[in-house]
Amino acid sequence: MRGIKETNFNFPGQESVYNGKVRDVYFLEDKLVVVSSDRISAFDHVLPKPIPFKGQILNQLAAHFLRASTHIVPNWLEAQPDPNVSVGKRAEPIKLEMVVRGYLAGHAWREYKAGKRVLCGVLMPEGMKEGDRFPEPIITPATKAEEGHDEDISMEAILSQGIVTQVEWNKLAIYALQLFHLGTQMAADKGLILVDTKYEFGTYENDIILIDEIHTPDSSRYYIQDGYAERQKKGEKQKQLSKEFVREWLMENGFQGKEGQTMPIMPDSFVDEVTDRYADLYTRLTGETLARSKSRDVLKRIEGNVVDYLVKNA
Repeated sequence: MRGIKETNFNFPGQESVYNGKVRDVYFLEDKLVVVSSDRISAFDHVLPKPIPFKGQILNQLAAHFLRASTHIVPNWLEAQPDPNVSVGKRAEPIKLEMVVRGYLAGHAWREYKAGKRVLCGVLMPEGMKEGDRFPEPIITPATKAEEGHDEDISMEAILSQGIVTQVEWNKLAIYALQLFHLGTQMAADKGLILVDTKYEFGTYENDIILIDEIHTPDSSRYYIQDGYAERQKKGEKQKQLSKEFVREWLMENGFQGKEGQTMPIMPDSFVDEVTDRYADLYTRLTGETLARSKSRDVLKRIEGNVVDYLVKNA
């Protein structure tokens, strides 16, 4: 099977389309049709070759976690008419990323290492090292930028800028922490540690609902539980469940997204390895074996399944 590099559908009732780095979002009057392609990005660049089945894996993982969290907060997902497609409510996005951190890693660690002890208005304890667990999970929000990178923001700034009200903030914070608690439990059941993640919310018919994906390796960081304490004690790097190995391959081949660098072309053997790693990751997170689609014309399959669903549910 060849991977899905791009889509160009025209679904019944379609108003517009947004092409993201990985997903293509088709806007209907009151619904979204989100097609997960097989594109893969690293260092803010989309790589030339798609990864077969990657879109299916991320789409099904997102649904797995969204369905498990409906007792906490309603979400946008209504159906998955195709392995690569999710259809759901077209909410008005709240322009915030609710980033929850259980451990000192990534952006928080880089800020900490630079000497900062306050992130998004939240105080981080002294004496921590990379990979250490926070006493309690912390919320470090970011603004959703129309262009460029998202930026850190404090609760006080969110309220003073009127992005949300105090009542809405309280609700978002409770939802985010409860979702993180659920994600932590689900990860622990699979021998994993949910390190940090992000949640996005929107308003739909005057209610706050969860939108986008949750707890996937593209939106979250996971450590391997086995050996975590020992590695931490020795000051060793933690083992991660992520697409870090793709970044490492790019760096080994002289690419970090910097000006003047040429993107290397992945050989087919490495593309196959990436597919297998994503499939293994799917099994590890869900306990299920990936049912790999055998369709020869995946785009035709997607179009047929989505049109079928939209016509039946018009």
